[in-house]
Amino acid sequence: MSLTSRLEELRRRHDVLTQKVEMAQRAPGSDDLAIAEMKKQKLKLKEEITKLAAG
Repeated sequence: MSLTSRLEELRRRHDVLTQKVEMAQRAPGSDDLAIAEMKKQKLKLKEEITKLAAG
């Protein structure tokens, strides 16, 4: 997998998680632990994106 396609895949996964977090936060009775876990996953993805994009 090329660097460009890897970055695109990571960004896509980050965007999907962003949408899931937003939906979960709007839902009544949402699971705060699940939301926190999704946010951690987003942060890990963002860090990997930044690392790969930097060099």
